[in-house]
Amino acid sequence: MEELMQIVSNVGFPIAISAYLLIRIEGKLESLSSSIGELAKAVEILKSSLS
Repeated sequence: MEELMQIVSNVGFPIAISAYLLIRIEGKLESLSSSIGELAKAVEILKSSLS
C-alpha cells in the first residue's frame, strides 16, 4: 500500500488510475480474444457442415 501511495505522489493521480485500469482490463482482453477465436472455429465448423 505504501508503494501505491508513493507512485501516486510521484507520477500523479491520473497516471496511477490509468495504470491500474490497464492492468485490470488486460486479463479481460485476453479472455475476450480467446472467446473470439473459439467463435471463429465454431463458425467454420458450422459453415463446413452446411456445405
